[in-house]
Order: sequence, then C-alpha cells, then structure tokens
Amino acid sequence: MSHTKPGEKRSQVFAWSLFDFANTAFYVLILVLSYPLYFKEVVVQNRQNADFLWGLTFSISMAIVAIISPVLGAAADKGVSKKILLALFTLLCVIATALLSFVGEGEIVLGMMLLILANIGFEAGLVFYDAFLPELATPEQYGKISGFGFAMGYAGSLVTLAVAYPLLSGGFDVSNLGNIHATFLLASGMFFVFALPLFIYVKEQTGHHSFRPVLVKSGYTQVLQTIKDISQYKNVVKFLLAYFIYFDAINTVIIFSSIFARQTLKMEITQIVMFFALVQTSAIVGSYIFGIISDKIGQKRTLFITLWMWVGIVIAAYFVTTIPAFFWIGFAAGIAMGSSQSTSRSLMSVIIPKSKKTEFFGFYSFFGKASAILGPLIFGYISSMIDQRTAILSVGILLLAGMALLYPVVETPFQEELPG
Repeated sequence: MSHTKPGEKRSQVFAWSLFDFANTAFYVLILVLSYPLYFKEVVVQNRQNADFLWGLTFSISMAIVAIISPVLGAAADKGVSKKILLALFTLLCVIATALLSFVGEGEIVLGMMLLILANIGFEAGLVFYDAFLPELATPEQYGKISGFGFAMGYAGSLVTLAVAYPLLSGGFDVSNLGNIHATFLLASGMFFVFALPLFIYVKEQTGHHSFRPVLVKSGYTQVLQTIKDISQYKNVVKFLLAYFIYFDAINTVIIFSSIFARQTLKMEITQIVMFFALVQTSAIVGSYIFGIISDKIGQKRTLFITLWMWVGIVIAAYFVTTIPAFFWIGFAAGIAMGSSQSTSRSLMSVIIPKSKKTEFFGFYSFFGKASAILGPLIFGYISSMIDQRTAILSVGILLLAGMALLYPVVETPFQEELPG
C-alpha cells in the first residue's frame, strides 16, 4: 500500500476491524451463549449425550473447514479475490444462522446441520480476513493492529450482549422461545450489516474479481507443492503444531463455557449473560494491551505469558464451587483469550513467507480448526461419561503440551530468496 495516504490507510484498518466487530455477534450468541444452551435444553432436551452431540457438531464443522482452508487460501494467492471468497462464506454464515430460528424441539439433525453450515461460513471466511493483515500493516505494527481488530471484536460482543439481554432474560421456557429465536436473527443481522464496510472500503493489493475453477485447482497444486517443500518452512511448521495443540484447549473452553456454567454451577441465564459481558470487557483490555506489549517484548514471549494464564484458569475452574469465584475466573479468561488469539495471529504474520501469505493463513486456519476436532469430542465424551470437572483436566494437559512444542519456535521473519 505504498501509494495509500495515512488517513486512507487508517480508515481501511478501521473498516477491516469492523469485520471483527461484526462476526463476534455470531461467535457470542451462536457458538458460546444462546444457541449452545438452546441446543442442549430445547433441541436435545437435556439427554445424557447432549454434551457429546454439541462437541460432535462443532468438530464436524471444523473438520470440513480444516480440509478446504489451505486450498482456498492458495487459490487466493493465485488470483481469486479474497473479498469475493470472504463474501461467499460470510453470506453462508448469515443465511444459515438466520435459519436456526426455525429449529424446534427434538429437531436434532436439522439443528446440527445448520450449525455446521453456519460455522463453516464463519471459520472459512477468517482465512481471507486474516490474510488482509500483512497488506494493512508493516511487520512492526502487526501486534498493535491485530490487537486492535480483536479489541473491536470484543467491543462488538459487548454490544451484542447488551441488545440480546432482554431477549435472553426470560430463559428457555416455552413462553420465551420466540425471543431466543430472535437472538439468532440478531446474530445474523449484525454480522451482515457490520461486515459491509470491509467490502466497500478495504482495497486488495492483488486479486482478480472472478472465481474460476482452474484457480482452485491451481491452489490445490500449490498446497501439494508447499507440503512437498515443507522442509523450507520448518519454523512455521513448529509453530503450527504448537498452535494445533494449545488452541485446541482454548477452543474447547470457549464452546463449553456456558454449558459448564449452566450445568455444573447452576447459573441463571441472566448471570451467564453478565459473566460473558465481563469476559468480553476484559478481553478488550487483553487483546489491545498485550498487542502493544508483544511489539515491545516479542510475540513468542507474550504468547507464553498468556498460555500460563490459561493453565491457571483451567486449574481454578476445576476447583471452583461458587459463582463469584467463577466471575473472577472469567475476568482472567477474557484477558488470556484476547491476548492469546491476537498474539498468535501476529506471530504467524511475522514468520511466514509474504509471497504465500494467504496460503499460509490457510494452513493457520487448518491447524486451528483441525485442533478443534479433537478437543470438543474428548471433553464431550468425558463429560457425558463422568462429569464436566473431570473433562476440564484434559484441557490443562493440552495447554502444557502446546507450550512444550512452542518453545523451539524462532521469532524471526522468513527470508525469501531473491529472483535470480
């Protein structure tokens, strides 16, 4: 963006960050709060295998995203517009989310299928959204701008919770199900409206505005070539393996948090909404402040700090018995969540080859989503067979394993060979 004026660049960064603001409406209401409880209490009717079915649904969607993300990312590097691909997946998420309002009691298959489609749209779109970061920032600004994007996302979740609170306050009684369905439409509508500025104002450095199947085939070929030549990218592979493990743990905590609060701690819906408002507030602080800190002390060192915070959070969650104590855990979890997500994305931006940025963010998405296949299944199975407190111990083990794999990663930019 060498010919972009500073004011124009700032406006593009703001428009880009609004997409984070937009998609957290889906994230908070559909993946974390409203739909998980609706799915368990209304759709599945609190059967013993409810946690397993929820984990299975999430895992299936992540498996599909994991398969298609690297190919789509490579296709974008070969010329397909990131904007067009992002728009297609955003519309898939928006439409499938709206259709969740038609899922009723006992309609388990429909409820699972629509969530799978919606989450594919949400997660696959992030491949192309993340790939805009190296075009909007210099390497010295990755941490700050990545953190700003996540901070905007958490601000969006606070707005979402404020608007949804009156609809959720009546709980999941039959008389209030219309309001619960309205929260699904709210998530869909907010995602659509606040995603629009990115498509209007953010410019692509590269990308043909056409979708040609031959480019997807070319992208698949490029992925195979990257895998074949993977020895050139050993440092990136080390990071992705670590990310695969520790982000598995984080994803698992996130998607079962409201269910844990409801079932194990017997929290009311209004208390759960307030809990997540606290989590999102502290996440704003974590994502922005730790983004600045990471630019000063390094992405890797900052990431280790946040992962140790997660270990402490998991241990505390295993022992927690009171709601006030759980709120303190939520405050810490928000800081850790915002900072770990932001720092992971900025560290990835530092170490990848810039000529294959979209493809490598496809692999980043692949490892992040593939990791989410296993963790929720393990948690859901252990929870259904034993209890949720025992299941949460598996999360701590995954965190420690991920940190061990992260240790040998070197935080240096990838040196690409010059032509000739």
